[in-house]
Amino acid sequence: MIRVAAVGDVHIDADVVGRYRPALDQLGDCADVLLLAGDLTRHGTVAEAKCVATEFGGLPVPVIAVLGNHDHHSDQPDEVTKVLEDAGITVLEGSGTVQTFGGTRLGVAGAKGFGGGFAGRCGSDFGEPEMKAFIRTTSRIADRLGEVLRGLDCDVLVALTHYAPVPETLAGEPLEIYPFLGSYLLGQAIDSAPTALALHGHAHHGSERGTTPGGVRVRNVAHPVIKQAYSVFHVATADADALTATSRA
Repeated sequence: MIRVAAVGDVHIDADVVGRYRPALDQLGDCADVLLLAGDLTRHGTVAEAKCVATEFGGLPVPVIAVLGNHDHHSDQPDEVTKVLEDAGITVLEGSGTVQTFGGTRLGVAGAKGFGGGFAGRCGSDFGEPEMKAFIRTTSRIADRLGEVLRGLDCDVLVALTHYAPVPETLAGEPLEIYPFLGSYLLGQAIDSAPTALALHGHAHHGSERGTTPGGVRVRNVAHPVIKQAYSVFHVATADADALTATSRA
């Protein structure tokens, strides 16, 4: 059993530093790894990234993250990533990592993701070049995520994105903005591999639980949804259906 802690949409700036740290310092007692599902900063500045590094660096467990749309706002994702990686945080974008805990290999494939909508209510690669670019961006990211998921050699496989792969975890958000919160293409990528768990953020007013068409458990771990410093998921190594969760204040 691998214990995966996760949270997203923490939107750290100087005034937030220290808010999560008391619970984070207890991570070694309840989790093997911490996954951050994007929107780590408010506006994607280097100064905010340094605040994230202060809050989430030097923890008793490995920390793996993807960036979110807020982390791209200042057009400095590379600089933000460097600050986080210098603090020991692994940042994934169309890439993966394998970590071993007690002899069990956990594989995490990560990508920010993008929008487009869901089956029956989605954009298509047709028409104006702006629409084609929008959908092709999602398609490219999803294709890469699927490749990474299928390529990781591990015992437990987790997908980490910022945008949602299913509409169920968006319930509570206005229907009009679903296309800007996620895409069914991410769900297809997750279903293309033996994924045990998919984690995302982005939907502050969404719901916590969903399932891909292929049966993969999906959890929205945006902080406004889980209302805790992090949730901890106990993921079985041999049986992907065995999943339990706890939370920490």
